[in-house]
Amino acid sequence: MYGACVPTLGDAAARDADRDVPDKFDVPEATISAATLTAREFFTDVQLIALVDEALANNQELNILAQEVTAANSEILARQGEYQPRVGIGAGAGDDKVGKFTSQGASDEAHGLPEHLQGYGAGFNASWEIDVWGKLHDATKAAVYRFFSTVEGRRLATTRLVAELAASYYELMALDNRLEVLRANIEIQNQALEVVRVQKTAAQVTELAVQRFEAEVLRNRARVFDVQQQIVETENRINVLVGRFPQPVQRASSTFLELEPLALDAGVPTQLLENRPDLRQAELALEAAKLDVTVAQKSFYPQLSLEARAGVDAFDLHSLSIWPESLAYGAIANLAAPLWNRKALIAGFYAANAMQMQAVFGYERTLRTAYAEVANMVAMVRNFGGKYQLKAQQVAILRSAIDVSNKLFANARADYMEVLLTRRDALESQLELIETRTTQLRAMVDLYRALGGGWRDADRYVDPDGTGHSVGPVRDVVR
Repeated sequence: MYGACVPTLGDAAARDADRDVPDKFDVPEATISAATLTAREFFTDVQLIALVDEALANNQELNILAQEVTAANSEILARQGEYQPRVGIGAGAGDDKVGKFTSQGASDEAHGLPEHLQGYGAGFNASWEIDVWGKLHDATKAAVYRFFSTVEGRRLATTRLVAELAASYYELMALDNRLEVLRANIEIQNQALEVVRVQKTAAQVTELAVQRFEAEVLRNRARVFDVQQQIVETENRINVLVGRFPQPVQRASSTFLELEPLALDAGVPTQLLENRPDLRQAELALEAAKLDVTVAQKSFYPQLSLEARAGVDAFDLHSLSIWPESLAYGAIANLAAPLWNRKALIAGFYAANAMQMQAVFGYERTLRTAYAEVANMVAMVRNFGGKYQLKAQQVAILRSAIDVSNKLFANARADYMEVLLTRRDALESQLELIETRTTQLRAMVDLYRALGGGWRDADRYVDPDGTGHSVGPVRDVVR
C-alpha cells in the first residue's frame, strides 16, 4: 500500500556480497586453524609472552579503542530510548492580559475575572512514537551491529599488536646475533691482519695486502655502529608497543638460530570468516548498512505518535490544591506522512543505498585480501624453510673454505685477495642465514595474524546482554 511512496532504485539497488572463497589453500587441509590458538599457546618464549601480556594491558591504542566500544554501546542505549515512551514532569506560571474589547476580554469582565489573569500549572506529559513499521527497531539493530563492529575493530588492533610485537622481538634477537657475528669476525680479521703484517715484514706480501685487510676490519667495525643503532630503535619500538618508556628488553638471543618456525595449519578458507576480525568487522558494517537502507525506506511511511498530559491548572496558586476542579488532562494521536518536498528523504534513501553498495565492495575486498595474505604467507613459510636449509649448508662450506684459504695463503699457494674474499663471503653468508631465519619467523607470525590469531588473549569485553560475542559472522543480533 505504501510501497508506491518509496522511490525505486532499479539497477542501482545494492546487491548482496559475494562470499564465495576457494575450497582450500595450497596446503593439506586441517580441521582446526592455527588462528584458534591464543598467543600464550602459539609462542613458546616466556619473555615474549610476558611482553604480550604487558602490551595487552597497557597499549594506548587498545585503550583508546576500548573507549570506542563503550561509546558504541551507549549509542545502542540511545537508540533503544527512541522507541520507548518519553515521560516528563513540569510546572509553570504566567500572566495573561487580553484586549477588553475581544470576546475573551468581554467574557472575563462579565464573570468578574481580573484584567491581568495569572496562570499556574503542574503535571506529567508523555509522548510516544509507535514503531508501526519497525523503523526505530531497525535503527537500534543497526547500532548493535556497529557496536559489534567496534568490538571487532579492537580485536583487529589486538591481532596486529601481537604480530608487530612478536616480529619486533624476533628482529631484536636477530640484530643481537648480527652484532655477535660481526664482533667475532672483527676479532678473527684482526688476527689475520697481524699475520699479514708479520708476512709483510718478512717480505712475503706487500703493503697493499696490509691496507686491504685493515680496510676490511674498519668496514666491519663501522657496521657494528649501524647494528647498535638498529637495536636501540627496535628496543624502543617494542617499549612503545608495550606502553612504557625506553628501557632494556629482556630476550634470549643466544637461542635465535635454534628457533624452528611452527608447522602451522592454515585450516580451510571458510574459517577466515570466523577468525579474522577485519572480515567480521566488514560483514557487520554490511549488515548495518542494509538496515540503514531499510530505515531510510520506512521514513516514507506514515508515522503514528501519541501525546498525553495530566496535571493541575488554575489562575490562582491556592486553587491548585482544590480537587478535582483543578484537574486537567488531554490526549491526542497524530498520524502523519510526508507529502510534499520529500527531497531530503529521497536523498537520504539514495545515500543509504550507495553506502550499502560501498560496504559490499569493502567486504569483498577484505575477503580477497585475506585469502591472498594467507596464501602468500603459506608460500613464504614453505619457501624460506627450503632457503634456510641451503643457506646453512653455504655457511658450513664457507667456514671450511676459510681454513683452506688460510693454509693455502700460508704456503703461498693463494694470494691475499682470495683469503679476503673468502672471509667476506663467509661473513655475508652468516648474516644472510640470520636474515633468512628472521624472515621465516616473521612469515610464521604474519601467517598467524593473516589467519586471524592473537585477539583471543584480550577479548575481555562482554556484550550488553552478557552472553559474549558469538563465534562466526553475526546474522541476527537483535530479535
